[in-house]
Amino acid sequence: MPLFEYVCMKCGHRFEALVLGSQRPVCPNCQSGELEQEISAFAMGHEGRQGSGTASARPAAGCASGGGGGGG
Repeated sequence: MPLFEYVCMKCGHRFEALVLGSQRPVCPNCQSGELEQEISAFAMGHEGRQGSGTASARPAAGCASGGGGGGG
């Protein structure tokens, strides 16, 4: 399901909304339709998985097995 993050341009309220098909969300605070879609952390993580530059996403597993912690 497509979950998007929005910020209302009228009142500044930030919220998440499920958007299906051609639905247009409204601000739950002031009911305004003047919204700006934000880039969500989930979307950033999902995009990053497809690339090869996500080695920093799992450093703890490598360090725990002696993979270069540098502590001792």
